[in-house]
Amino acid sequence: MPDSSPLPPVRLHSEAELARDALSTPLLSRAALLARWAGPGTRVDAGGGLVDEQLPAAAEALGLTGEDATAYASEAWRVAVDTGLVEIADADDDSDGTVTAGEDLALLAGSPHDVLGLWLTALETVLADATVPDLDGLIDAVDGPGEPDLTGLDWDPEAEAEFLDGVLGNLYLLTVTEDGPGDAPVPLPALAASMIVPSDMGEPTNDVLEQVSDAMMRLDDQFRLLEPVGLVEYQPVDEALMADADEEPAAPVDDTDVSRYGMVRLTPLGRYGLRARLLEAGLAAPAVGDLADKDADALLDGTATFPQAAAQAEIDQWVRRRAPLDAARDLLSAARGQDPAAPLRRLHCQQALSLVGAEAEPALREVLDDAELGGLARVWLTENGCRDVPAPSEDLIFWLTIDTVAAQLAAEGNSEELRALVQGLAAQHRGFFDAAWRVEHPATADVLEAMGRLHPDKRIAKEARKAAFKARSQHGG
Repeated sequence: MPDSSPLPPVRLHSEAELARDALSTPLLSRAALLARWAGPGTRVDAGGGLVDEQLPAAAEALGLTGEDATAYASEAWRVAVDTGLVEIADADDDSDGTVTAGEDLALLAGSPHDVLGLWLTALETVLADATVPDLDGLIDAVDGPGEPDLTGLDWDPEAEAEFLDGVLGNLYLLTVTEDGPGDAPVPLPALAASMIVPSDMGEPTNDVLEQVSDAMMRLDDQFRLLEPVGLVEYQPVDEALMADADEEPAAPVDDTDVSRYGMVRLTPLGRYGLRARLLEAGLAAPAVGDLADKDADALLDGTATFPQAAAQAEIDQWVRRRAPLDAARDLLSAARGQDPAAPLRRLHCQQALSLVGAEAEPALREVLDDAELGGLARVWLTENGCRDVPAPSEDLIFWLTIDTVAAQLAAEGNSEELRALVQGLAAQHRGFFDAAWRVEHPATADVLEAMGRLHPDKRIAKEARKAAFKARSQHGG
């Protein structure tokens, strides 16, 4: 899974929508059917699995045909047992257990939260199954009549689980990252390479490429298992590519060709499930809407690490739940401060204030004389067509400029948008740097240094660096 740094927030469907998705997944719906089909006459072994003689009847109850029908029935039964849809009593090595409907069967008609809890349990069962080696491998490793020699298998259960967790973590990260593929499918080779190829490696070696190929084949099997539980939508590897075991498949040459090597996409239910597992593992995995019921301080602090679109979506949900005037006052109060995070709080405060209506005007007028908020208050009042907005002083204009650039630096780093802003400021204000270094703002020197770094004109960049030096000298830094 990803490291402990906060992940971008995920956008989730409502629990009601997700619960409907869960109930319609092939695996959970089959498990529910088998739970209602089973009764005291259903025979199970000591492990709680259906005995072989029962599997054809179970497959028939599910309407399954074909050579894999009994395997699908066995898997669905395992999920029914693990999720508590059926209960088995008195099973031991010498006798079959008694099967009864489980108490949790009623939860399928319960709240969306109850349904999703059952689905998460089913997901854990399938994920555990996905890390078990192919039974053919077990048979090949038999050491003596009917005794599989697990030491002969190249299989480390913990390593397999860790590998699959890592792959799913990378898929989640790609899905929630703002400039990632989003809802578009991810090529299986790219996902396998993300786990195998070192980030600083140029051209992969043949050994690394072989490892990627092996990982793709493992993942192909695993994603085929994970699709019926609703975690992913998966287009398997084209079997024609593996038709000749002695011939290496040619490298893909275009997007159509790449799709033959497998394509995988997290479903909305999959995003929910992987986020739940990340939270269970103690990792920070926010979701858009988490802050909607928090106070304004939590909103502005929490969205500080969000990508722009996610921050806007979170702020929009927060504002829509509050009276405009109350929301504006709370936001303005939370936006104050001289700490390094304060400029970004004020930027997000401005974004939030752009969503409130004219009813918020009194709150903005109340802070017109505030050194930190007076500038953004004037901007809001002017943009909303309010009358009698006092003109800002030159000092306030420069303070607001430094604050705005500091916020953009915190939000975007050295982006093209910030580069354009820096060029525009230097061009529009003759003598900008002579005045800017005197601004009493904690970020003045840092902003001027950034302007010197970002401006393409060497003469102007030098002016900015000189001004940054003066600012540091003035403030004893």
